[in-house]
Amino acid sequence: MPSLKDLRLRIRSVRSTQKITSAMKMVAASRLRRAQEQAEAARPYAMRMERMLGSLATSLRGRANVSPLLAGTGQDRAHLIVVACSDRGLAGGFNATILREARRTIRELQGAGKEVKLLTIGRKGRDSLRRDYARLILESLTDVGRPRLTFDAAQDLAARIIARFAAGEFDAATIIYNRFRSAMTQVVTRQQIVPFSPPQAPAASEAASGVYEFEPDEADILRDLLPRALAVQVFGALLENAASEQGARMTAMDNATRNAGEMIDRLNMTYNRTRQATITKELIEIISGAEAL
Repeated sequence: MPSLKDLRLRIRSVRSTQKITSAMKMVAASRLRRAQEQAEAARPYAMRMERMLGSLATSLRGRANVSPLLAGTGQDRAHLIVVACSDRGLAGGFNATILREARRTIRELQGAGKEVKLLTIGRKGRDSLRRDYARLILESLTDVGRPRLTFDAAQDLAARIIARFAAGEFDAATIIYNRFRSAMTQVVTRQQIVPFSPPQAPAASEAASGVYEFEPDEADILRDLLPRALAVQVFGALLENAASEQGARMTAMDNATRNAGEMIDRLNMTYNRTRQATITKELIEIISGAEAL
């Protein structure tokens, strides 16, 4: 049985941990509100751009000299997987779910005879995948969202992807991230970003409102619009990931704070029982010694 001193030290240590987890929970809650607002504000623009690109893709279907970002390379040999994780831990299962989906996708593609290449975002994804798939990693990016996630960072990442695509390093690219639903729920998402994957065909009533007239030519518009659309898709994924990370961290730190409180209660009970047993033992020894005299 631990001594009273050991129990006091243990209680003090758990209380210090509880203060840290409580502070981290408050910080994550503050950051979550801003990240959630950013993610929700970016969704309508991304959806409208996706709808317009879908209309363009439909009108250009079958034409020659269509951008490979839209039509693809005509092959399905090499795949690039962009794994978006965080730079920091203590976020519950946030990184684990993304990495599990990434490993499943890698095994699925390799089982189909495809060549797989990886681009990792965040230290946690890099360190985890390096143990099993170090030879597949083309590039690792860290601190992408620091001090603040901006569209410029997404444009830089999109430019890297486009440069590798233009160099013929892959035929299709997919990004894996967590889509934010609530502070307690994040949905792991696998989204194809190269070539552009048009949305599902809308209903007949919506199709009429989705017809666009373009000036200048559709091909000229696509030449400028597709790189920006890729950057918008990447930016949206990073914003969703940032909100999911803060939500997962807030939930994890809240659970840790509660668990620390329960542990302190148990330790206090053990400490009081041990202290009472020690006092009783000392009283018995004093009474026994007095009676012996």
